[in-house]
Amino acid sequence: MRGTGVRGRVLAVLALSATLFAGLTGCAGEPPLPTPAPVTPSPGSTEVPDPEINLAGTATENQPYFDQANIATVQAGGRDGRSFIDGLVAAGYSKELMEVTPDRTSINAQADNYQFSVRLNGTCLIGQYGVAGYASFAGPVLADGRCLVGTTRPIDW
Repeated sequence: MRGTGVRGRVLAVLALSATLFAGLTGCAGEPPLPTPAPVTPSPGSTEVPDPEINLAGTATENQPYFDQANIATVQAGGRDGRSFIDGLVAAGYSKELMEVTPDRTSINAQADNYQFSVRLNGTCLIGQYGVAGYASFAGPVLADGRCLVGTTRPIDW
């Protein structure tokens, strides 16, 4: 008697599994959900203009121009803090509002990453360059009035 109860439960589980499997196999042949079509520009639209510097604006407003200047520095072979600072000066930012962390280690090897920034109307444009390439961020000025945390080097050139 006891074996029959277990056997009955096993058969019920198998029957239920077969029913579920049959129901799922019916779903396997259905087509995938449609994907949205790519958005195409409307007739008469123009390309996005190149970013421009806006010294009266915020870091967020200037980030596309900041990025453009820094990417140009990378493409020109700039691989140190001075190259980025010089590139940003050439792009129109004031050197007096910039900070840069050391790009050399204590044993004079190339630092893995270093940061540079421009303070702009209570906000900060912060760039980073190193082993992972270039990245940027727009954020607020720190409580001490600076943009970068930690040790920075003098911009005395």
